[in-house]
Amino acid sequence: MKGLVIRNTGSWYTVQADDGQLLDCKVKGNFRLKGIRSTNPVAVGDRVSVIPQADQAGGHGGEGAVNRAGLITDIEERRNYVIRKASNLSKQSHIIASNVDMALLVVTLAHPATSTIFIDRFLASTEAYRVPVTLLFNKVDLLDADDVRLLDAVCSLYESLGYPCLRLSAHTGEGIDRLLQHISGKTCLLSGNSGVGKSTLLNRLVPEAKARTAELSAAHDTGQHTTTFSQLYWVGDGGALIDTPGIKGFGTFDMERSEVSHYFREIFETGRNCRYGDCTHTHEPGCAVLAALDEHRIATSRYQSYLSILDDKDADRYR
Repeated sequence: MKGLVIRNTGSWYTVQADDGQLLDCKVKGNFRLKGIRSTNPVAVGDRVSVIPQADQAGGHGGEGAVNRAGLITDIEERRNYVIRKASNLSKQSHIIASNVDMALLVVTLAHPATSTIFIDRFLASTEAYRVPVTLLFNKVDLLDADDVRLLDAVCSLYESLGYPCLRLSAHTGEGIDRLLQHISGKTCLLSGNSGVGKSTLLNRLVPEAKARTAELSAAHDTGQHTTTFSQLYWVGDGGALIDTPGIKGFGTFDMERSEVSHYFREIFETGRNCRYGDCTHTHEPGCAVLAALDEHRIATSRYQSYLSILDDKDADRYR
């Protein structure tokens, strides 16, 4: 039996079979992904093979539902996936979602402020696996005049690099119709720091999700984790949203130092003109990237994000 993984709690997986039935599944034996050391061998968005088991009373379907039990025996080849360094095991990875058409990164300029290093690390990781990204700037209803000028500048920067930027307020509904048009018919990963309003946005887009929300910490203006597992929700026109727990940091995984510049579009393009083919863009004579930085053709914030990945030996550096 074939199906789609639509929920991952870390200990079991809900699979929607091609015939529509839901199965609560475990993974067969010592299942490991080929070539990937991952804390979660199966991810939401995976196409899998399942062997149904005896019916499972009191299953995990929610709302009193009883799902059948199953055993996942195989994963179909992934078209792509989004991956980050596991928070507690630095040599392992955590696959956030697979087989997505687009990643939606929810960010806020205030309440709380999302760092550009976090944004750039996310973009570099998705660039590595060829996942298009749209930046969603939420809580625009809370911005003052100075904040709006900053938002204009940040959007101008990322749009110049080819990343679409949408401005919205999940609280008031501003920009939601445009977002729905943007994601129509696509399977999208919904990600972001804790506290950026991701659950409120999900409830706007998929009211039946009834995702739990929480107030920001008054002391630190930071979010609280309200999503504790990953789940796929269908959006009316055949599209889907994969909601994931909010993350405090985004550790890049399995990047060689020589490859990092490939995942910063403007640095990669400018670096073609460097004197040396193996230029690290940090100190070498004849470095076109350093020249562009001096001439303000490459943003300082982006270059600092590039350096932060090069120096990614401290596990807390990206927090």
